[in-house]
Amino acid sequence: MNASLRSYPNRIAVNQGEHVASGDPRVCLTAILGSCVAICLHDPLARVGGMNHFLLPEDPEASHDITGRYGAYLAELLINDVLALGGLKSRLQAKVFGGGKLFKGLRDIGASNAAFAQKFLTDESIAIVGGSTQGLKARRVDFCPATGRAFQKFVSESAPPPLLAPPVSVGEVELF
Repeated sequence: MNASLRSYPNRIAVNQGEHVASGDPRVCLTAILGSCVAICLHDPLARVGGMNHFLLPEDPEASHDITGRYGAYLAELLINDVLALGGLKSRLQAKVFGGGKLFKGLRDIGASNAAFAQKFLTDESIAIVGGSTQGLKARRVDFCPATGRAFQKFVSESAPPPLLAPPVSVGEVELF
């Protein structure tokens, strides 16, 4: 773990279809992103912010799907939650991460997700001040909403984790 992240004792995982907003200076939000994208918002004066994690840009059926997998829905929720914590839309700054192309031969949904996030933020007049999108690797992103600091680490391809850990025997109890 990055030494700078050790000062954030409350780590919250933001999974697909979720968003979290906070002003707690001890909170660090984290997401593992492949083709998914995370928009990280921060208001530097109010010291509040948040992160979302979406799977697809928009509902193609325009049925107003509220399952959380669409960026259009999650981005609106994130903005509203950051504003509810005291942020002002005119001061919001964004960092965008993810949108990788992890599988050859398939449609590049990651590029579509990244393009959507950039267009959405531009349309909402929210400045994009950083981030990292596209590429061929998954990444872990840690975002500290009270400070706006973000850290990214690409997931290594050299040693994938085993699907199932071998059982470990401890006395008479077998742990998996």
